[in-house]
Amino acid sequence: MKQSCVDCHNSHPDSTKKDWKVGEVRGARVVNIPLNHAHDLAREGWVMTLMVMIAIVTIGIAFIYMIIQALRSSIRMLSLTNTAYDRFVPHEFLSYLNKQSIINVQLNDNIEKQMTILFSDIRSFTSLSEDMTPLQNFQFINDYLGLMAPIIRHNHGFIDKYIGDAIMALFTSADDALNAALQMLEALDEYNKLNVSSLPHALSIGIHRGKLRLGTVGSDDRMDGTVIGDAVNLASRIEGATKTFGSQCLISDSALHDIDNREHLDLRLIGEVTVKGKLKSVTLYEVYNGNPGDQKALKSSTRKNFEQAVHLFQLGFFDKAQALFAHCIEQAPTDTAAMYYLNLCQQRLA
Repeated sequence: MKQSCVDCHNSHPDSTKKDWKVGEVRGARVVNIPLNHAHDLAREGWVMTLMVMIAIVTIGIAFIYMIIQALRSSIRMLSLTNTAYDRFVPHEFLSYLNKQSIINVQLNDNIEKQMTILFSDIRSFTSLSEDMTPLQNFQFINDYLGLMAPIIRHNHGFIDKYIGDAIMALFTSADDALNAALQMLEALDEYNKLNVSSLPHALSIGIHRGKLRLGTVGSDDRMDGTVIGDAVNLASRIEGATKTFGSQCLISDSALHDIDNREHLDLRLIGEVTVKGKLKSVTLYEVYNGNPGDQKALKSSTRKNFEQAVHLFQLGFFDKAQALFAHCIEQAPTDTAAMYYLNLCQQRLA
């Protein structure tokens, strides 16, 4: 206390002490808080803290949920994008180029592969399509390709490109390519049976095996995946030769050599053929498993004579070959290949 306070206290009648001195403490305030009130204060503080923590956690969970949903949406969109890209660029194509994604593909990426090439085409489709509207053409081609594409995938092949109604497919194994070809012929036969109101469609298939370059061509702003090589061109020409010999499926000797199981094949030698646009000849065989039953039986019954006649023709014995081909035609008048060779024999002899 100060001097004025000391004087006041020492002179005040109610003061209990009359000898206060400067510097002494006048008194102390005592604050009494009930125990239950302290508990209430603590609880209020804890509840407030808990509510703040819950609010922070809720906001955090909501934020994390939004991030997770955004990531899921991005992953789903990426998955859909990859699926869409697979429709244009087969996954096998990227795999052969050792690319994880189409993003990694660069112009002129390429690799050499030994593969089996299958070319298929609907015979005389140009003439058949003249009676269709553009919309009907479009619908038919999509129906047809939708029927054939799963067969190729099921046999471990992939479609390199569609060329109108034509299909160019690649296989690692010649067995897979030939199995796909036979199943495609069977599927088209079933299609014709179900669509009796329309003209029946015939399929021609050429199969060849050889080296090719698989990669990207084009320009920096527009490129395409493709395969390039003489084997590819030859496979296309072999498919074209089916029309000459009236065959559904022709296979080269290089592809046939890679077939492991030939016991189930209805097969006959067509001979060394110089296909259109090529100087070197290629040995071709006809696989006639997909022929109607009567044609298959006739070709099987004349196969020995037909193949012997082909050998004689290639050796230059045209008169002997002519006699055997004529004998084949007597038994199988619809054998286009025998008729083709018979005409050649007559031309050579003339």
